[in-house]
Amino acid sequence: MVGLLDPLKVKKYTFCNRVVMPPMLTNLAATDGSVTDKLVDHYVRRCNMLGLLIIEAAYVSVGGSASEKQLGIYSDLLIPGLKRLAQAVHDKGTPVVVQIAHSGSKAYTGSVGLQPVAPSATDSARELTLNEIEGLLGEFAEAARRALAAGFDGVEVHGAHGVLVNQFFSPLTNKRRDRYGGSLENRMRFPLEVVERIKEEVGNGILLYRIGAEDLTPGGTKIEDSIKLAKRLEELGVDVIDVSGGLCGSRPPQLQNIPGYFVPQAKKIKNKVSMPVIGVGNIKDPRYANSLIEEEAVDLVAIGRQLMNDPDWVLKAVKALENI
Repeated sequence: MVGLLDPLKVKKYTFCNRVVMPPMLTNLAATDGSVTDKLVDHYVRRCNMLGLLIIEAAYVSVGGSASEKQLGIYSDLLIPGLKRLAQAVHDKGTPVVVQIAHSGSKAYTGSVGLQPVAPSATDSARELTLNEIEGLLGEFAEAARRALAAGFDGVEVHGAHGVLVNQFFSPLTNKRRDRYGGSLENRMRFPLEVVERIKEEVGNGILLYRIGAEDLTPGGTKIEDSIKLAKRLEELGVDVIDVSGGLCGSRPPQLQNIPGYFVPQAKKIKNKVSMPVIGVGNIKDPRYANSLIEEEAVDLVAIGRQLMNDPDWVLKAVKALENI
């Protein structure tokens, strides 16, 4: 029986266990998105004995950040700092990828003064043109190239929590009438094209996709839609699917007291694909995390807030489970 402490091999990489630190915004980068000492220290402190570390979302283009001090990956000038971050984590023996994202209509634009963009116009954002969509596809690909050039083991595409890729997928935020909107097939087009472009840059690296499995809002994305997207992502060569919330975000208030609140969605997706699946949501107890792996609900478990609050959570979990 496989448990939380058992290794997992993905491509040429071996995760020493099934614990993943998911991407969580720290606002520890500089105002230009560059890596700071505080950001490096934050991750070095938390990566001991992790199976996989996913660095917080790095924005792929100017105007696509979520906050003033979000990590950036929009320019080659940022590569030296990113390289320092990747190397510091590798020095601890931990595989590390970086999530890449564009915030779309949710973008913070205080520093650049640009109007946010989105699949469809909103009160604050304007609708993207086809030429701009093509440009964004190139920016995602360039971001992936920079990630690999900086020494990361791969990238995760952020397609959850109401950011741009997720906005294209959800019928609540995508009201387009061209080939990027309307039917599920059309709403999947931009996410799939992002993955296709990134795949060319990642090569033998790890490619993850964080999927917004459900919006938890009437008329929004349903798990059946996400299962179809997950199957297509696997066909395109995605190596790991990371299951979280859609427009409802990562911490829906109505689910906060439920352990493993996005695990049911992850399990449904896992039953339909062969790639490893990450489950997340209020997972605090190592024994509970271990049971999710043993029962084959998921292949990996993301420990977020617990690691933010207690950098030694993994070390304590290993000791607790070894003493069972």
